[in-house]
Amino acid sequence: MIAKSMQRNGLILAGFAVVATLLVMLTAKLTAEPIAREQQRELLRVLNQLLPAEVHDNDLYASCRLVEHPALAKQPTPLYLATRAGKPTAAAVEVVAPNGYSGAIRLLVAINWDGTVAGVRTLEHKETPGLGDKIEIRKSDWITSFDGMTVNGNDDNRWAVKRDGGVFDSFTGATITPRAVVQATARAVQTFQAERDNWAALPANCGGAEA
Repeated sequence: MIAKSMQRNGLILAGFAVVATLLVMLTAKLTAEPIAREQQRELLRVLNQLLPAEVHDNDLYASCRLVEHPALAKQPTPLYLATRAGKPTAAAVEVVAPNGYSGAIRLLVAINWDGTVAGVRTLEHKETPGLGDKIEIRKSDWITSFDGMTVNGNDDNRWAVKRDGGVFDSFTGATITPRAVVQATARAVQTFQAERDNWAALPANCGGAEA
């Protein structure tokens, strides 16, 4: 009797486990598309902040191409090319700062075709609330410190936090986070300056998008 009872209970538990697994899979499937749409809307909102309508007349999202460079990320990363009358005017490229205080920080760096920074926004991070999260535009305007700047070669010592001899402020009690963002942004700008013509010649290839 005891053995049969244990067997029955085991089957019941297994049944619950199967049902729970199926429910999780179903929920994930049903929510995947709405989440993806919301992420796309948020990305478009940020893109249009950094590269407003007066800078381009093309569809930024459709102009996405995947670019590869170790200075940006370990994996191919999206670049959104802005054009006006068919000529490149600017681009926004994703770059990963692997050395944040609490892990990797994903940024979107918009750069004018002349190599000056159009703007930077934080897309994803795990930095400490109240300290490192000041890299978010909704928490602080610190991220706008890059606007209009450019990188003048490898020895441009402005591209560091003031504690390291540069021009960028750090946060009280949090130097690692801004240092990581400054370094990643500088890498993105330098890489863009070197690769912009090659990148512009690439076909749009993010998820089958066509420019």
